[in-house]
Amino acid sequence: MSFPTVRMRRLRASDSMRRLVRETHLEPENFILPLFAVPGEGIRKEIGAMPGNYQMSIDEMVKECTEAEKLGIGGVLLFGIPAEKDERASGAYDDQGIVQQAVRAIKAACSKLLVITDVCNCEYTSHGHCGKIIGNDVDNDATLDWLSRSAVSHARAGADIVAPSDMMDGRIGTMRAALDTAGYKNTPILSYAAKFASSYYGPFREAAESAPQFGDRRSYQMDPANGREAMREIELDIAEGADMIMVKPAGPYLDLIRAARDRFELPIAAYQVSGEFSMIVAAAKNGWIDGDRVMMESLISIKRAGASIILTYFAKDAAKLL
Repeated sequence: MSFPTVRMRRLRASDSMRRLVRETHLEPENFILPLFAVPGEGIRKEIGAMPGNYQMSIDEMVKECTEAEKLGIGGVLLFGIPAEKDERASGAYDDQGIVQQAVRAIKAACSKLLVITDVCNCEYTSHGHCGKIIGNDVDNDATLDWLSRSAVSHARAGADIVAPSDMMDGRIGTMRAALDTAGYKNTPILSYAAKFASSYYGPFREAAESAPQFGDRRSYQMDPANGREAMREIELDIAEGADMIMVKPAGPYLDLIRAARDRFELPIAAYQVSGEFSMIVAAAKNGWIDGDRVMMESLISIKRAGASIILTYFAKDAAKLL
């Protein structure tokens, strides 16, 4: 049948009708809010390139998490900026490290909020790369020990989920074995399985103080041109024991979120990264777009593509609107 018998506009005639037949729904529990922990007390330093986001001391972060919990947000993702950095990323796997302290404080205050920890080294190394430098490159196998020690340390602090973002080969299997051996068999791994060497990460470098001091990360993060390779990365991580997988960034890679959803049964996360956030905020500030509507449209597109978990700096704003 076709027009005039079929009139698609019948189901668009009112807001109530549109809500009734809506196919994709966002809920606050779909969101994970990224946060940046720094040493000290009473610190809430706004990140210039990411308005409304802050580097926070742990006491301020607990307040932020309490609000997130009240809004029904699914969880938080913690990044740490240590007081000192070195070539061994020792702050990453120190049981008294900034992230470990933050995990303990948040879990004591917010019993219902999931705490996810980013497992990487770039915030902790003096050179800003994600692993041990040998020659002029990150040595893959030597870095696996650091990552495993960090994951175990985070789990020991009380992290609900560990999320490796380094893109070293073999990291999931090594980390799973280390967690199991240490008695954390029930700690899930959310793998940054398809993480691209993206230009959309620019504002994050300021937030996490993690810009590489030389070179770039293209020898370990993925080439943005490669979709089939992303599926292979995901498949390998699942085989090694990943419980959930992530595509990062989100908006420019909706095709890969959909491809992953169609191919794999695991929960899929997508990270709406700093550049995506900052572009929307900047355009709204200039009056070029309706910020709230574009924010919600960007998030619904990620959910529609197939991600059930959305890491986004809009988590609080979107939860309030919902």
